[in-house]
Amino acid sequence: MESPNDSGQREVPEGGDDEAITVAFRRSLIGILIVSVLVGLGIGVVMFNGQTQDVVKDKRTDAPEPLVADAAILPSVPFADITIESGIDFVHVNGAQGDKLLPETMGSGAAFFDADGDGDQDVLLVNAASWPSVSPASTARSILLLNNGAGVFTESGWDLGPPMYGTGLACGDMDADGDVDVFIAGLHGSRLLANTGAGFEDVTADAGVAGEDDWATSPAFADVDGDGDLDLFVPTYVQWSREVDIALAFTLNGTDRAYGPPKQYAGTHSKLYRNDGEGIFTDVSATAGVLVSNPATGVPVGKALAVAPADIDHDGDIDFIVANDTTRNFLFRNHGDGTFDEEGEFAGIAYDAQGMSTGAMGIDIGHYRNDASLGVGIGNFANEMTGLYVDGGNGEFFSDEAMVEGIGAPTRPQLSFGLFLFDYDLDGRLDLFQTNGHLEAEISQVQPSQSYRQPAQLFWNAGTNRATGFEIVPPAMTGDLSTPMVGRGATYADIDGDGDLDVLITQPGARPLLLRNDQQTGHHWLRVALHDSTSDNVNGLGAWIELTAKGVTQRRQVQPTRSYLSQVELPVTFGLGESDVVASLTVQWPDGTLQHVDVSGIDRLLTIERHSEMQ
Repeated sequence: MESPNDSGQREVPEGGDDEAITVAFRRSLIGILIVSVLVGLGIGVVMFNGQTQDVVKDKRTDAPEPLVADAAILPSVPFADITIESGIDFVHVNGAQGDKLLPETMGSGAAFFDADGDGDQDVLLVNAASWPSVSPASTARSILLLNNGAGVFTESGWDLGPPMYGTGLACGDMDADGDVDVFIAGLHGSRLLANTGAGFEDVTADAGVAGEDDWATSPAFADVDGDGDLDLFVPTYVQWSREVDIALAFTLNGTDRAYGPPKQYAGTHSKLYRNDGEGIFTDVSATAGVLVSNPATGVPVGKALAVAPADIDHDGDIDFIVANDTTRNFLFRNHGDGTFDEEGEFAGIAYDAQGMSTGAMGIDIGHYRNDASLGVGIGNFANEMTGLYVDGGNGEFFSDEAMVEGIGAPTRPQLSFGLFLFDYDLDGRLDLFQTNGHLEAEISQVQPSQSYRQPAQLFWNAGTNRATGFEIVPPAMTGDLSTPMVGRGATYADIDGDGDLDVLITQPGARPLLLRNDQQTGHHWLRVALHDSTSDNVNGLGAWIELTAKGVTQRRQVQPTRSYLSQVELPVTFGLGESDVVASLTVQWPDGTLQHVDVSGIDRLLTIERHSEMQ
């Protein structure tokens, strides 16, 4: 959520003079490429009570024409809103009573996972709460809904604890008992819930992961030190308090309060907790090297809203890419022993194509070209295009290729939160989805070109034989997915066992939207789940799966932490298109062991077991 400084210019990045010179050099190289994007876009500043807000002058008559997709080549895949008929009767509570406190507009997330071990994907919806100063007896609670296998959900009755101001969540079997546990991040307090198979047990106090002083956002379970169990990375946002928020007196129109930008709040240090077994975690953030401070001031740099855990350089270790809001993005490169170097600037992922930090929100990673190159998608604030950072195949250096890949211009007007890569039409290529929605219900009064409720956007992966990698799918072809809403968290799963991926989007202070994928392409598919009886990492988080069909190799990493404040299902879905034969399937387990699997059938879920004789 970006705001210019009082002079109307972007602030110099926090690295000081050397960094400013680097930024200027970048600008001189890419200026010619971005001129066409900037033509027709006027940016101004409104200042009220000493606080500034971005206001983009409405020049719609001068704006360039939007890119028009080639509808003739796009698959017809409508999504149907089945929220109510599926049994989801949940309304998010954000505590909004007119004070316009920043946490109210940031939303909460959701996760698909198999909570009760019956083989289908249940859903957990995170709730926030009423503010204690307004309603001390808040009844808002997060809920777990169990799936009957056909995409119909019923409330589980599992106790997720008393009301808390919940934000995001992470799912993982932290104790290797075969049940997926849940960490619910929150504002000024998080919660770790151990899954007993028939309910949850709150083990936060014994585990030592409460984080009472933090605004935790999008946590992730991952084995960062290679010892076989799941550690916990907890991104944190800004140093926020109600008193400071009220005192800053943000406004858009000079009269009414508005949600303020994070520029006015100090940054924070994210946390890394090492799993020491027996339900105990130790904060190793300092020794692990994930604390990033401004060298001139000593102030924390990070304002983290999401994280992507991934082995980006394929060396067998989990790295982290952190999406920071209005400050540079981080790349924590793992040394292999659970210690990291922050290399975001060196790797080219810290800033956008103009060399500036952005209002980064959701994030995902994937081999969307079906080659060695890796793409990192990051959703950004309004009037900042979604970033798509692509490497050369070794995870060393990235460049932002959003414009040339076709997602830059269409995403620039939107305010994007949840973002993920998934194969919605099962053709064997990863497509891109992002949720959109502004912070301010009244934004159109000062920015006529903006709206509070915005439709989600779906980009079809056109492959490598076309001018751009992605084609935006027109709203008329997406069904209810194009419903304007205040999108925040986003997740996906095959909720009804038909092989395609359905989508759920959360909203702050409102109902979520569950969208059933009604594709009728006739494309084949294979879903793959892992089970490792030799390791405490039972579900193989961090493993790579490679599938080859008709000469094309798809690569997927098993990792549910994607998007914004949310988690996707654990099984990995491979679209096969018209191919009805899988030539090869290989699993590279987190310790590097390779397992080649014969695939005798398709259009099914394949569970791959790893046994002790493979060690």
